Amino acid sequence: MIEINGVTKRYGGTTVVDDVSLSIPAGGITSVIGSNGAGKSTLLSMMSRLLEPDAGSITVDGMDVTTTRTEDLAKRLAVLRQENHTAVRLTVRELVSFGRFPHSGGRLSRADHEIVDDAVSYFELTEFADRPLDTLSGGQRQRAHIAMVLCQSTDYVLLDEPLNNLDMRHSVQIMHRLRRMADDYGKTVVMVVHDINFAARYSDRIVAMRNGALVAHGTVAEVMDPDVLRAVFDLDITVHDLGGHRVGDFYG
Repeated sequence: MIEINGVTKRYGGTTVVDDVSLSIPAGGITSVIGSNGAGKSTLLSMMSRLLEPDAGSITVDGMDVTTTRTEDLAKRLAVLRQENHTAVRLTVRELVSFGRFPHSGGRLSRADHEIVDDAVSYFELTEFADRPLDTLSGGQRQRAHIAMVLCQSTDYVLLDEPLNNLDMRHSVQIMHRLRRMADDYGKTVVMVVHDINFAARYSDRIVAMRNGALVAHGTVAEVMDPDVLRAVFDLDITVHDLGGHRVGDFYG
């Protein structure tokens, strides 16, 4: 479980995350939604220790993310940032292998290589394994980065806007694979998502933020509610049930 207690982050005189407290249970997918500037990515960055909160605390299964040794935290928590561009010309297999660093220290064993191969195969990248990342499509590159995160073999996976700059087809492919990864491997996936319908379709829980504050959190049915969504986005959104899934209609 991820426990967030009274977490605040300020930049100068601006408060970007304002006294947020919530619990994210283990297992499944939790999506964080809200308009631009809501504090979603900042909150995720504090969960992953990329940023230090000005107040409050965050624990992962009881481990304080600000004080736990990096080597220990990296075996429990994997992070994929929004800016995941790779500067050097790596192949898919080389990138995915980086996920084993907390376990291998850079010297991969036979077991590590098998885990890498399994992650490459799981994300259907075997035919591209020896190709440089810059020769792949955006969707293929994103699958490679998520395969690297899977390869880290952590219980918790944090993803900052994994659908950023992807078209609809590639976004659906990524969300399908994340749903499968959470189910097949028992992962706890927490991700920032802009599209509420992607969040509603593939998530177990949703956290909704506005202006740095927590507006609502709960099941998809609890958050995909017209009154809640109006409070989050200041927009009238009609919610329909379509095939057992809630869908938001911005034009209803």
